Amino acid sequence: MALSGISHHSSGSGVFPALVYVQGSEQKNIVLNRTPFTVGRKVDKDLVIADPRVSRDHAQILQEGPDFFIVDLGSKHGTFVNGERIQRQKLDRGDRLEFGARDSAYILFNPAHATSNTAREFLSQISQVHIKQEATDLEKLTLFLEAARKLNTAGVLDEILMTMLDVTLELTRAERGYVFLKDDEGNLRLVAGRNQKKEPLLDDKTISHSILEESMRSNSEFVRTDTSSDLDLAGRQSIVAYDLRTVVCIPLRKMQIQATRDAQTPAPGTHAADAMGALYVDSRFASRDLNQVGKDILRTIATEAASLIENARLVQAEEEARRYQQELSIAASIQQRLMQVKIPEVPFARLRGKNLSCKEIGGDFFDAVNTKEGLAVVLADVSGKGVSAALLASTLQGMIYSHLSAGMPLLEVVTAVNRFFAEKMGGEKYATCLIARLRRDGELEYVNCGHVPPLLVCGQEVIRPAHGNVPVGLLPDASFESSSCQMKSGDRFILVTDGVTEAENPKGDFFEDFRLEEAAVQRPTLEGIFSAVTEFCSGNPLSDDCTVVELCYTSAE
Repeated sequence: MALSGISHHSSGSGVFPALVYVQGSEQKNIVLNRTPFTVGRKVDKDLVIADPRVSRDHAQILQEGPDFFIVDLGSKHGTFVNGERIQRQKLDRGDRLEFGARDSAYILFNPAHATSNTAREFLSQISQVHIKQEATDLEKLTLFLEAARKLNTAGVLDEILMTMLDVTLELTRAERGYVFLKDDEGNLRLVAGRNQKKEPLLDDKTISHSILEESMRSNSEFVRTDTSSDLDLAGRQSIVAYDLRTVVCIPLRKMQIQATRDAQTPAPGTHAADAMGALYVDSRFASRDLNQVGKDILRTIATEAASLIENARLVQAEEEARRYQQELSIAASIQQRLMQVKIPEVPFARLRGKNLSCKEIGGDFFDAVNTKEGLAVVLADVSGKGVSAALLASTLQGMIYSHLSAGMPLLEVVTAVNRFFAEKMGGEKYATCLIARLRRDGELEYVNCGHVPPLLVCGQEVIRPAHGNVPVGLLPDASFESSSCQMKSGDRFILVTDGVTEAENPKGDFFEDFRLEEAAVQRPTLEGIFSAVTEFCSGNPLSDDCTVVELCYTSAE
């Protein structure tokens, strides 16, 4: 069943039967809301299976009355139901369908819901009330609302909608009932259909769409139990063409009751939210007249249905958020493995690095490569945060690592990376980076591309080299320059991202460069620098990733 705001292929088996398409470890739910439902290799099929063993026009699912059938269309490799090759077969709930490629993909037809026993009992109660002709409308409504609340906790919205349609048809003595909901574009879409025989209705072509649209446009109920007595309706094309005598259309909305200045409560319907859809019923014969109580009951049913649908949307949103968090956790794990730095051991230097991400995945990274020319270190910060920044950071890291491993000069590395990013991203994304290479004799060459100036700590003195270039990715033809200095034993070259200098305390003050310089001298370890940042923030969360890398020259020995 397709709900507005809920993915068309994610709601499981709805009022319409559902197909679960399984391919390897992946699966998706498909609502069977039209027939014939076609399967094949051609791109115009309802379900396209790109496998050479699947024929272009392989099979189709048809509805005949309340039953559904799978029909093979003369496929070369056959259609199978529960392992047996068929030409035509009636489908039962849970049947497994395979199309030629039996080892790679299959369909489950209308799998069973995991509905609680309590919910089933309430549905049974409602069915029993329907049989009792002496049952009052209020008795039916009471049972319906109680069952709806129980069922809603069990997460079976499709049974609720079916029950709602059954109660509505019983109340109005109408022949057909439909539920329409707005999709993301605001267009009405049929999500549930039912007749008096409790058979699913998949086609809404023979209803009065003009009345449906009029009711939605005015956001008001439309109730006619005998259209022949209404001259305006008697001339409508759909009313005449389909011989409709009873038409009831009620918008689905959650009432927003507001108190007036004199503390009086307005009448139901006075203050109503925009309709999310509509409950529609009709018949080819005049129905019994609905008194005010009956109309109020219909309105209550529609309001309750709107509330249940809204709850389903919230549940769906929570589920999607949970899945998104799971995907982020997986992505973070992958990123951490990809960016896991194996610190090279060299006799003339000591290297350490640490990162604190403000999100599960981020755009900061550092890496190190031991080459014939010396120990190379890179620290980069891709613009933006989250998934997009992480993807670009992974690409950037791979490019720089491979170029450094090949022994390319630093200027050639940043030139190649800049050209690639500028051409691929068109200047929309960029990265600041600082690449340095320390030779055995203590000579340090570095290229700063828009990054926070590094710190060269010599004893108690801090030097901030001002040399810099534009970030990579902004200008495809940008030229870059490098600089160099001579390090002595014990000197430390510290690289940080701007998440360190721009860390904020509760007052909104930045950590800034001068505090970083003080921490580098007074707390000469990575842990000391991060402790200084944490103390300064005083519990205020980080707004950007924080990375600190320290390269210490020991000696040429």
